[in-house]
Parts: sequence; C-alpha cells; structure tokens
Amino acid sequence: MTNDTWGKVREQLLNSVGKSNYVNWIEPLEFANLHDGVATFHVPTQFMGNWVSRNFGEQIMHHLAKADSSVSRVEFSVPATASKAVARTRPAMASAAKVAEAAKDEIDLPGAPLDARFTFDSFVVGKPNELAHAAARRVAEGGPVTFNPLFLYGGVGLGKTHLMHAIAWELQARSPELRVVYLSAEQFMYRFVQALREKKMMNFKELFRSVDVLMVDDVQFIAGKDSTQEEFFHTFNALVDQNKQIIISADRAPGEIKDLEERIKSRLQCGLVVDLHPTDYELRLGILQQKVEQYRLQYRDLVLVDGVLEFLAHRISTNVRVLEGALTRLFAFASLVGREITLELAQDCLADILRASDRKVTIEEIQRRVSEHYNIRLSDMIGPKRVRTIARPRQVAMYLAKQLTSRSLPEIGRRFGGRDHTTVMHGVKRIEELRNVDNQIAEDVELLRRSLEI
Repeated sequence: MTNDTWGKVREQLLNSVGKSNYVNWIEPLEFANLHDGVATFHVPTQFMGNWVSRNFGEQIMHHLAKADSSVSRVEFSVPATASKAVARTRPAMASAAKVAEAAKDEIDLPGAPLDARFTFDSFVVGKPNELAHAAARRVAEGGPVTFNPLFLYGGVGLGKTHLMHAIAWELQARSPELRVVYLSAEQFMYRFVQALREKKMMNFKELFRSVDVLMVDDVQFIAGKDSTQEEFFHTFNALVDQNKQIIISADRAPGEIKDLEERIKSRLQCGLVVDLHPTDYELRLGILQQKVEQYRLQYRDLVLVDGVLEFLAHRISTNVRVLEGALTRLFAFASLVGREITLELAQDCLADILRASDRKVTIEEIQRRVSEHYNIRLSDMIGPKRVRTIARPRQVAMYLAKQLTSRSLPEIGRRFGGRDHTTVMHGVKRIEELRNVDNQIAEDVELLRRSLEI
C-alpha cells in the first residue's frame, strides 16, 4: 500500500462520512506503514486515535481492503516526537471550580466559575423541588452513573443553576481528581466558534470529550444553531459511550424546546428529566427564614416584626431571585434609616416590587399545569390530536384560560394551536356543563384553579 492508495481511499471516505467528519477526523490521519497486514496511521493525539478507531475504523478498513487486499487490520498511533511535545505542554488538572485547560496549546478552556453561595447546605428543599434536589444529591455522590443525563428544567429563579453549582462543589469535595466542567450553553457555543476560527477544533474536541462530568446550563440557547447543535450532539454521544456523567438544565422540557434537533431531544429524554415547579408558600417562607439567619450577623441591631416574612412569601410568588432581592433591599433600607422592619415599612420600601409581583396567570402557565395534572404532553395539548384523553384536558385548559385571564376567545384559540374562537366557546361550554354532572371534572377544575391562583 502507498500514499497514493491512501489518497484514493480518503476520497471515498469523504463521500461516506461527510465533509465535516472528514475534515475533523480523516484528513489529519497520516499513513505511516503497512507491515504484516497492519496499516498504521499517525494521529496528533491518542484521544483522536481512539475516537477514529471507535467511530470510523470499520469504514476505513472496508475501503482499504478494497484498495489493497493485503490489509487485514488498521492501527492508530501517536508518533514518539508528538507524544513528548504533548507531555511537555499538558497542564496540571484544574480544580472542579476552575475546570480544565486544553492539553496541546494551553488554551483557556472551557468552564465558568462557580458561585460559593450555591451549595446543598444553602438550598432550601420543599415539595416543588424535592425530586430535583434528591436527583442532584445522587449525582453529586459520584460512583456508578445511574441516569444519564440528568435534565433539570423550570422557570427563572427556581433553583436550576443553584443545584448545578452545588453538584460541582460536592463532586470537587468528594473526588478532587475528577475533571468537572460547568458552563452555559452560550459559553459552549462561544468556545466552539472560537475553536473553528482559530483552527483548533481538535483541542476543543479533545477537551470536551475527555471530561468526567459535563454540566451545561440553559441548553435551550443552542436551539436553531445548527453547527453548535451538531458538535453538542457528538460530544454528548462520546461522553455517554464512555459512561461519563452529563447534567443539563433548560427553561422547559426537552420536547418543548423549539428548533432543537429531534435527535438531541431524544438523547436528552433518555435519562432522568426533572421539573422544578414554581415555589409554593411554605418553600418561599423557608427561603426567607434562611436568608434572615444569614443577615443576623450583618444587621444585629435590626428588629424584624412578626408577619413581615409571611407577607413577602405570600405577595412575591413568581421568582425566588426577586424574593431574595426584596429582602436584601428591606434590610439595607431599615439599617440606613434606623427603623425596625415592620409591615408598613415593607410596603413602602418594596412598593414597586409588590406591584410588579401581583399575580397574573398566563395561558402558557395554565396549559403547563393542566398538562402535568392529566399527565399529557404540552405539545399534545396544543396539537391536532382529538382523542378524548387529550381533548378533555384541552377543554379544561381553555375553560380556565377564559376564567382566569383577560384574553379574548380568538387570542385563547391562537394559543391553543391556532384554533378558531368557536372551538374555544364549545370547550368552555362543555366544561361548564360537565362541572354540574361530573364530580371528577368539578374537583379537577377547582384544584387547578386554586393552584393557579396561589
């Protein structure tokens, strides 16, 4: 076999593996020699050799055997000089909080810093987040991977990022040798584009495929970005194949992320998908009580009158970050003016936050809550299916949208997959009739109404 033979085989591989795979994985291969039926190729790194052997080895062998019948096996090795060069430049493994650096060129890749406040000790557990907390704790214990990936989703300020940071801190404490990378999906895309621009894709691939735990926050950001999704998909598969843990967060369930490739949705749904529900009153009160304990040292002389925390927990219900920010402002203001923290002071100091936090139920929230109650997919709720198990919950959601929002019937219809307003009218009327004769429907509607108005 000669270099000319390998050149012809490479042309065939370009057609069979595609341009992107060819440029990244086949083009860097250098034919070294053929000895006793073994065709040896030089690769820049051992990681690349393992990857090519696992993913393209059979295709390469098939085309080589057709071109030269004396070839019976292929091997990939790093030349001795290249191995020494990599060894000299490979940085020491960073801590979990600072993550790792690339091996070849010491590029600053890839992670984001961890927030020291976001630990398991500071996470207040309540019914809306107890499953997510338990799953995060299990992953943070390390050991054999039991579900992969762990996918956490929920609205803003419900604790997704807090749990991800807590997992990273716990893993760092338990197993400092682990290579843990935490970053946002936006940072993943930025690093990917940077590697493309600087022609350092091999460094990028080697680093992300050699971590022990990969944590990607707000994965919905890569939806619609084809090249980034492609690379994320291959990174995901490579880590799963190596039984490495992956933890992902998003603002909604995998199947509900618009413009996310179906194959990625499928992969994300193959692990444990956990919803962090909106906080309830008890959880919000617990969060405030914990924050007050932290403030006691800083504001020792301040008097907090009974009932203030209960008032805040009831009135500020949409976002934990807003809730904590309101308490911080309240303590700071009371300290500056030298007054005790009373209900009147809270109302004056936080007037803008309280106005903005007045409960406003949205159609989207109604749809999500009804879907969860009846255990159907949100996509089916607004989709074309008319089977009874989906049509009845859809009518319940339409009824609640009419009762709890100020939206018009045509607007409600548009939010339910572009349905006509007469369809909404029929659904509302049907539920009104059923509430009088069907106790189960009446109980469901009342339960859902109360939960939405909390």
